[in-house]
Amino acid sequence: MTRPTTPPILTELRSPSSAATQVAALRALKNEIIGHEQKKEMWIGLGVVTPIVRILNASKGSGKRKSRETNGAVKQKEKKVPRTDEEEARLQAIIVVGSLAQGGPAFATPLLSGFVLQPLLSILTPGECPPHLVLASLRTLNTIADSLSLGDPSISPIDQPLSNLLFSAPCVGALTQILWQSSASTIVQQQITLTASLITKSCQEEWHRAALADSGALDALAMRLASFVVSMGLVLPGAEAQRQTSELLDSMPAPAPASAKLAPILEAIGTIIQFSKYRASQLLHSTAILTVFPKIPLDISSAHDRRGPWGSYASSQAFTQQVPMNPIDYLLPQTPIPHHRGSSAQSTNFPPLGASLALGTNTRSASGFGWSLDARPADSNALDEEDESALVSWLMYITRTESGTTCLMAVWVLTILYRSGLTNKRRETSLALLLVPLLVRMLNKDFKCDSDTVTRVDSIITVQSSNWTIKEQAPAILAMLVMDSAELQKAAVDADGIKKLSQLLKESYDPLPKTLQSSMWNPDGADLHHLQVKESSNTSHLGLPGLSPLASHVVKMREGVLMALAAIAPFKDEYRKAIIDNGVVPFIIESLKPYNASPSLPAKGADSSSLPCGNPVAVLLAACGAARALSRSVSILRTSLIDAGVAAPLFALLKHQDMEVQIAATAVVCNLVLEFSPMREVSFSRHDLTLPLEGQVNLVLAQAIIDAGVLKVLCEHAHSMNAKLRLNSLWALKHLVYMTPNDVKIACLDQLGPGWLKQIVCNDTEDLALATGSRGDESMGTVTPIAMSTPNAAGEQVDLLNAMEESRETTPLDEEDNEDGDLKMVDSIGALSRPHPDFDSGRKGVSSARSGNSRTVVSEADRSRHAAMEADANPVKQARTDNTAVQEQGLDFMRNLICGPGAAEMIDYLFRELGQDKVFEILAGKLRPRVINAYKREKRLSSTAENGIRHIPPQTEIIVSVCHVISHIAAGSPRHRQLLISQTDLLRLLIPLFNHSHRSVRSCCAWIVINLTWLDDQSDYLNCKTRAMELRKLGVYEKLEGLEQDPELDVRERTKTAINQMSTLLR
Repeated sequence: MTRPTTPPILTELRSPSSAATQVAALRALKNEIIGHEQKKEMWIGLGVVTPIVRILNASKGSGKRKSRETNGAVKQKEKKVPRTDEEEARLQAIIVVGSLAQGGPAFATPLLSGFVLQPLLSILTPGECPPHLVLASLRTLNTIADSLSLGDPSISPIDQPLSNLLFSAPCVGALTQILWQSSASTIVQQQITLTASLITKSCQEEWHRAALADSGALDALAMRLASFVVSMGLVLPGAEAQRQTSELLDSMPAPAPASAKLAPILEAIGTIIQFSKYRASQLLHSTAILTVFPKIPLDISSAHDRRGPWGSYASSQAFTQQVPMNPIDYLLPQTPIPHHRGSSAQSTNFPPLGASLALGTNTRSASGFGWSLDARPADSNALDEEDESALVSWLMYITRTESGTTCLMAVWVLTILYRSGLTNKRRETSLALLLVPLLVRMLNKDFKCDSDTVTRVDSIITVQSSNWTIKEQAPAILAMLVMDSAELQKAAVDADGIKKLSQLLKESYDPLPKTLQSSMWNPDGADLHHLQVKESSNTSHLGLPGLSPLASHVVKMREGVLMALAAIAPFKDEYRKAIIDNGVVPFIIESLKPYNASPSLPAKGADSSSLPCGNPVAVLLAACGAARALSRSVSILRTSLIDAGVAAPLFALLKHQDMEVQIAATAVVCNLVLEFSPMREVSFSRHDLTLPLEGQVNLVLAQAIIDAGVLKVLCEHAHSMNAKLRLNSLWALKHLVYMTPNDVKIACLDQLGPGWLKQIVCNDTEDLALATGSRGDESMGTVTPIAMSTPNAAGEQVDLLNAMEESRETTPLDEEDNEDGDLKMVDSIGALSRPHPDFDSGRKGVSSARSGNSRTVVSEADRSRHAAMEADANPVKQARTDNTAVQEQGLDFMRNLICGPGAAEMIDYLFRELGQDKVFEILAGKLRPRVINAYKREKRLSSTAENGIRHIPPQTEIIVSVCHVISHIAAGSPRHRQLLISQTDLLRLLIPLFNHSHRSVRSCCAWIVINLTWLDDQSDYLNCKTRAMELRKLGVYEKLEGLEQDPELDVRERTKTAINQMSTLLR
């Protein structure tokens, strides 16, 4: 018996005899493959993808119904038009593609190879294609997105073709038009929900988010959000009158229909506004939000204004006790009024990573499911009461009244606004008492989500549930919320968050049930060679199986849990000890092992339900964060982490192919190489045994570190073009050379390179970052690239500094004494953001879809959003911050080279390698104000400049580091003190620093005097007295007398010692 070489269905699809028979063949194919994985595999092998794509492409441009259907709304009295055979064929082909994609990444590969995405995306225009085709295409695209999310963990998100095509200008415009539809019909609401879900699944890069915000998609989502406010009856009193007198919407947004879903809208909004204060501010100042939540004085005393849900509270006791910011606050539980507190809690027994005070800068770390911890702390310049949007209170209200994913997404958006500094200062207490316990409760094993709150609406991969979504995302949102806030961290610990997170981390390593998917049996073996396959191999063979939905869920949950543990542990040892006591250290170390992709992994018969061998990049980053937070404790670093073997996987990650992993691993290594780390405790057989006995245990570099090649790797990373990696590597090297024998210091400097050290210390610019900056008359459309020139350590004019638009800003070190340099280091140097376009750009082609929407933004909102944009997108300012941090660590590295036993020899070695005159020239150049040409820029700078010359004072953190180096040189031998006292120009630059506003600078100046007037023995008495006389001539003694009443105790004590020494010598 002979079998046919080609099934009749495939023959009909390739060469249809008529449109009707083609539709029948598609229906037969659909019925055969739905729910049958082996049949799907067989049809892929037969080459069914190419004819399916041909059917989708052949139907382009047909089925336009502009005259009868607009925005998916058909008049009820009008008889529905039957579908044509061409439309039906297109619909069936879309369903077939969706069914095939449901099989997972293995089936998505041939679909993508057959270019199925382009015809699906061309259907998304609601004004040109029938609504049922738009809906079917959105469902299929969501299915493909779900399948791609289960792919090989080693594949970078930027390599996903769906995202690259979806966020092109035409497709983003189509998505925006769908979101702007005003019809209340069920099919339109399903389109809006699926579009929001597709945005959440596919928006992974910064340019994706910027494209959505600039195209008007964010404003459209804000309109959808406002419609829920109207339907709930929570429009603020007086909003209607305010709308009529302001340039807002022509009418109040229509109430959200019953079929509308709030959770996908909130999730899409959070996806777009994350990482950007500008986009978050754009949401708050969108016309739809300002229409329902206008900024008007609070007054609900009138009878008309008491009609809202808050009316019954107006005359109650709560009305007199609370001090609300808007009427919605009356619907929230009362919370204690917060008292003013100082800075965040600091680690009590762990020194900061920097020996000097370090400034924190902005960064972001990766996340596996669409957001990451915004590592910058919540904006200290929180909004005043009258400036906070009522949307914040409404989101708080949603978290109290809704459940499941709707509640979770409301918490997420609220957390983003809080982290962006767009909430009131008083909100932190409410967040601690209301939101943190809610998030921790979601981690319970028995927490169940209501069936009507599923966010992944109409997702074809039905095995995923909203319970999975909550377990994946609740820990990450908790981490984002509590980071850098001692009050919120305490709330999480009090709610038993550590125990629940630890349990989830352990469960993420439990074996998963195995469900092997067997290939379809055939008599000739595993492949279908007996069948005629005329299509290309790319479209007729399955790809790699990827992960099962359950395995993917477990990996995402693991990442979120690690992030949460890292966010809770930075400040207090008791929290770290609680984490250790829950037995999670072995699991954290296991999470540091990278995923090893296997190219030879078979596509068929593979066990995709098992957990991957190793961890993807997102989990590695989260695990590094957790290890770094725990390693800040001396006791934990000495016992649990080192004993469990944390060093080996971390050292391996230093050479990981992903740059972000290298950066995170280097940050952890900074703690492992501290002077009290067990990694530095080794035998003294090859080192100098003349060291003091009490220092021999902790002051010698571990042989294990050298044998592992860490020193070489760190020196290589210090030469990286990536500012974050360069900074962290220098930070680790600074710790590595502290109090180590001179031979180790010499080896480190030789591998780092004396010339390179001079370059990073002298450099006044970050060339790579500034290459994206520009200057010129932007209003005229001309942009001149920033000129670059060789940095001048002597402080002479540097052309590149002409690009600096701002005067020297007050840094956090100038404003407050932040001792937590360790915390700041890990959060240092974020990725540069590209400048945002104008607020109303990119909106063409969307206005027709808006019903009475005004695009004019009030001036107050315009100013607020412009300020947020400047905070987000200033590459020149970011480059200065990056460069300052690197210079600071380079100077601190020099300081640690010349301290400890054998310091005099290392000072001589440093002078030989860098040049004695060059060292003092560098130090003087760092203390000397920079002089730039301010001609033609006086008006823009709004600053005074004489003869076109402008002076910029050195930054405080650089001053502190330079003073430390000078102090250590003065602490060398008497010969070095004599050499330093002869540097009159350098010493003159120190005189004004005695009156510096920061206490660390004043204290360092006193230490320099103490070391310069130190008498080793009587043979140096005359020289020591001469140095004291030289200091008096420079006016140092008078400056010291002015510090005797300094408000800082440390400065007063150092001053007392310095005056006593000088007075003794000057008698």
